[in-house]
Amino acid sequence: MNSTLELSRQLIQKPSVTPKDEGCLQLIADRLNAVGFTIEMLPFEDVSNAWIRRGSESPVFVFAGHVDVVPTGPEDKWAYPPFEATIDNGELYGRGSADMKTAIAAMTVACEEFIEDYPDHLGSIAFLLTSDEEGPAVNGTVKVVEHLQQQNVHIDYCLVGEPSSTHHVGDIIKNGRRGSIGAHLRVIGKQGHVAYPHLAINPIHQLSELLSALSSIEWDQGNEYFPATTFQVSNIKAGTGADNVIPQTAEAWFNLRFSTEITAEEIKQRIENLLSEKKINHEIAWRLSGQPFLTPEGKLVNACQQAIAAVAGRNTALSTAGGTSDGRFIAPTGAEVVELGVVNETIHQIDEHTNVNELSVLKDIYKEVLKQLLID
Repeated sequence: MNSTLELSRQLIQKPSVTPKDEGCLQLIADRLNAVGFTIEMLPFEDVSNAWIRRGSESPVFVFAGHVDVVPTGPEDKWAYPPFEATIDNGELYGRGSADMKTAIAAMTVACEEFIEDYPDHLGSIAFLLTSDEEGPAVNGTVKVVEHLQQQNVHIDYCLVGEPSSTHHVGDIIKNGRRGSIGAHLRVIGKQGHVAYPHLAINPIHQLSELLSALSSIEWDQGNEYFPATTFQVSNIKAGTGADNVIPQTAEAWFNLRFSTEITAEEIKQRIENLLSEKKINHEIAWRLSGQPFLTPEGKLVNACQQAIAAVAGRNTALSTAGGTSDGRFIAPTGAEVVELGVVNETIHQIDEHTNVNELSVLKDIYKEVLKQLLID
């Protein structure tokens, strides 16, 4: 069993459901400490974080990722226990096998091999790891970045090991992500009898009309890097349980994934204006999960493209599609940020798995990226 696969299995066997770490960070820290990295554990409330660095010079190249995983769902529906890291027919099964413990293992082994081959490399290599990416993400990477800024640490390049690929490792690089803003809207009407609607105000009707209007808005047309902004309703709650009562309130939760063509403030203003125009009595709570970010083609993107071509023999496409990642907290510091990891087809699913052979490919790609950027 190769080193990347072995370390991947060790990590998967630790049931680190967010925000638990279950020893994952210490396992990685011990491996990296043995090849010259210094370890700084940074716990914030119930979240474990680590900043692990080798070298003190620039440029600073960072591998970033998370050791926490989402809950398994019903374990009896899994073909194999989700924390046993079973290998079957060339696939590694387990929670975190795709998202993203295998990438962390590949990063670690890539660094071990790179340092053995090039002990006097340029700059610094660091790891920024957290146990809270899948959860609220308020005491994880964002807090570590704040700590680093207070210490005047500047990150030049950051490779996030999120599962970016679609069919084979390296076919897609995420060089940006859309922003994400969500809201919990509570429409306040007046309760009454359905037979006397003139004596009541039906908040369900008001909410339905509003959501229909919001769904039909063309927020923007996107641009060469980002698709158009999208609006989606995720939850609706209303009613007393009786079929003859107009309820007092109706609630909706919705989210917009937005491009660089519009700002979060512009989105909020347009929705608040529509609420005012329709004279809807309401309460609304906003949550900005992240601003859009983009790393144009440059040193990091080129290094990743060249590494994928050299190792996997394939051309790669750039994409900003998908959800958010912790890259949203790192990019505003001025760092070049990309996401490059295994195939994302089964992430968060029952029977999450990844191809065993592609783990060595990913490790070699990471090693080649280091060579591209840190060897003179």
